[in-house]
Amino acid sequence: MIDGATALRKAIRDVFEPLGIVQRCPAHKQRNVLEHLPENVRPRVRRVLRAAWEMNDAAITERRLRVLAGSLEREHPGAASSLLEGLVETLTLQRLGVRGALYRTLRSTTAMENLNGGIGRFTRNVENWRGGAMLLRWVGARIVRASVGFRRVRGHADMPRLNAALDRAIKHNTLDRQQKAA
Repeated sequence: MIDGATALRKAIRDVFEPLGIVQRCPAHKQRNVLEHLPENVRPRVRRVLRAAWEMNDAAITERRLRVLAGSLEREHPGAASSLLEGLVETLTLQRLGVRGALYRTLRSTTAMENLNGGIGRFTRNVENWRGGAMLLRWVGARIVRASVGFRRVRGHADMPRLNAALDRAIKHNTLDRQQKAA
């Protein structure tokens, strides 16, 4: 799960290939698309985006989003381009068959952003870092402290199905082929 940073995607592919399956955050994608639109167009586009990403069928979702991009192309080419860039990666969980609460939990980068923000607040007053080991100790201490507030993943009962879908995708390289075809 990434926010769309190309460096993150490249790092995942470089380090974990062929195991590096990427899910882009639809909320970040939506925000990026809407930034290219005038205020009066945003509510309609927001509704279409949300409805598409709530569907269970990745192929239908992709078609709807491509139709939306086509309708935006003439008047708002920046929004259309933003929508199409990395579009297939916003559908990874749908292609894997993840549904319900687990889908809503995993499609967002919110949990990671909250943890990263907590680490930033915890370490912001340190002025004299004494090497990487000190940094790792502080980050580790913040994670341990934050773990007290961690809750069970919503939809965790579906994790075995997700694991099986990931195993199938990795074994057959199906997601990678779908992403390259797009």
